[in-house]
Amino acid sequence: MFEDDRRAGAAAGARHPFDDPARAAAPVLLVNRNFGCGSSREHAPQALARWGVRAIVGESFAEIFFSNAVALGVPCVAACPEDVQHSWRWPSATPRPRCPWTSRADCGAPAASRRHAHSGRARSAFLAGTWDATALLTAEFEVVRAAAARLPYLVGFPPAIS
Repeated sequence: MFEDDRRAGAAAGARHPFDDPARAAAPVLLVNRNFGCGSSREHAPQALARWGVRAIVGESFAEIFFSNAVALGVPCVAACPEDVQHSWRWPSATPRPRCPWTSRADCGAPAASRRHAHSGRARSAFLAGTWDATALLTAEFEVVRAAAARLPYLVGFPPAIS
């Protein structure tokens, strides 16, 4: 994860945030715009989740990355650029930053009332605990079978193997 950036930083005498012990327990990843671009496979958000990232806050996200992260239960919250820049200035000794945003409407408001945005569908899924589509399908699989049986293009598919 971020192997090239981490190696290049180390060679230049810099420490990547993922190698910083003070940030090892931080569950929130702060990013810039279009985060996840070029990382469309599900492995990218899966690696972040396995690293301990529980939420990602940034200006915007690549669509496929966003969908894969949400499917894994990792919310991606968009914030206005001013708020993201403000967050970069949090003290490095703070291992667990709290996200102060509640709605995107007030970009530029005082820090205590900063706002965020989360797509309506993803937000609803997280609030209802229904982001895992596979779990939803398998929870009531007989309903899925019944619906498939009514669809003319699925009747008899796949063909029975004798």
